[in-house]
Amino acid sequence: MKRLFCATLDANKAQSVEVESTFVRALPNFSIVGLANQSIQESKERIKAALSSIEFKFPAQKITINLSPSDLKKEGSHFDLPIAILIALQKEQVGFEDFYCFGELGLDGSIKGTTSIFPIVLSLASYCKNLKVLIPFEMSELISSIPNIEVYGVNTLFEATTFFTDVENRDKKRAINTHQIFKNSIKIKNEEYIPNMDFTLDFADVKGQSVAKEAMMISAAGMHNILLEGSPGCGKSMSIKRLRYILPPLSTEEILQNAANIFISGENANLTPLRPFRSPHHTSSRPSIFGGGSNSGKIGEVGLAHHGILFFDEFPHFSKQVLESLREPLEDNQVLISRVNSKVCYKTEFLFAAAQNPCPCGNLFNNTKTCKCSELEIARYKARISAPVLDRIDIYVQMDESGSNDKSDINSSYMYEKVLNAFKKQKLRGQKSLNGKMSDSEVKEFCVLEKEAKELLKNAITRFGLSHRGVGKVLRVARSVADLQNLDTIDKASVVKALSFRQR
Repeated sequence: MKRLFCATLDANKAQSVEVESTFVRALPNFSIVGLANQSIQESKERIKAALSSIEFKFPAQKITINLSPSDLKKEGSHFDLPIAILIALQKEQVGFEDFYCFGELGLDGSIKGTTSIFPIVLSLASYCKNLKVLIPFEMSELISSIPNIEVYGVNTLFEATTFFTDVENRDKKRAINTHQIFKNSIKIKNEEYIPNMDFTLDFADVKGQSVAKEAMMISAAGMHNILLEGSPGCGKSMSIKRLRYILPPLSTEEILQNAANIFISGENANLTPLRPFRSPHHTSSRPSIFGGGSNSGKIGEVGLAHHGILFFDEFPHFSKQVLESLREPLEDNQVLISRVNSKVCYKTEFLFAAAQNPCPCGNLFNNTKTCKCSELEIARYKARISAPVLDRIDIYVQMDESGSNDKSDINSSYMYEKVLNAFKKQKLRGQKSLNGKMSDSEVKEFCVLEKEAKELLKNAITRFGLSHRGVGKVLRVARSVADLQNLDTIDKASVVKALSFRQR
């Protein structure tokens, strides 16, 4: 009996699988056991064709492949490669040295990548020491960017079998790569972060709206949730789409995790220092936004927005069920999907951004057009978003009406520099989370108010009827305002600014 390792995704975590093979004297047969799904059972035909490309002749024996543990469901065509290697080298005296092998076989013996390989290897790397993987060469550049693992890439099944028989030339297949984006990293308290130098969408394109731009900068500095309200065409969506480019830098681990989430969703991903930006349409279903499925908890838009932005345009037009379901991921920074067969938890630490019109027709704030909505229609429109949901919004901005004399007074490069300095200040203080995502204990530790600021906040609580959550939001926003001003403590002006952005 010979043995290699592979792995399968169990919800969003990789589970190690031992691939065992044996040849016994019996009627010729080829079987795979161990709770393998249809994609693995179909691999028998691909493996037979691929083995014939290296002139391997099946013996007149019974071939049994066992995937252990047998009570774990396995799926994915990446099991093709370890199974084929074990069959091809069954009679050879070779050592497999606990290698993990992944790859789908073509009928001509070529080895192809699949969308599940990257998240599997990334998950394995989080708990397996001295991880060694053999993968398709086309994925070696991406996967070799994962730290502390040995990555070897092969193009064909012949190269894969030679890899184990010709040990002396094995290092020639080693993929040692530093991805281009990691070459410009900055170090803060022994942690590396990758700054974004791409300003494809620039705030210089947004004319006027100085208050909204300041709010955007504060929102970015602390990853604060933000709601923009204004007439159609005033620049709400335009501004939020540019917010992504001035967000704080990601760590290496966060970049890899974002790519893994995209692969888990079935999409192809590239490593990028840009934070994710997800903008589902208002007709999207609840499972597509929060995740779900009949048998397993698939990742949804809130999970894919982790470390980035979740943008709801036309905010009141989303279904009531979707809007109310936002409460948990916004408050707990995670979403738990429970099914009979599985329970999956996805992290949802994102910046929630929303845009809405002031009334159904959109002309309530317009100086040139007349609003035709009745007070009842406006009240119903506003009531679509409940008070508990609005209470979770840190910053509310009423957009100005755009005019012909508006000029561009600030660009994304300048805003990003300010945000980056505020980010460094937060990390040097020892914060685990950015200001907008701080826990209550971190708020007490890091949101230190000056005497005048304390008095002002005390009066504001009484005057505006701020809830306990609302007070926490004001403190967090004030902390970001102070960080942008390079202040160690929160002064009165920072609290005033935070209160001015609070919806009442």
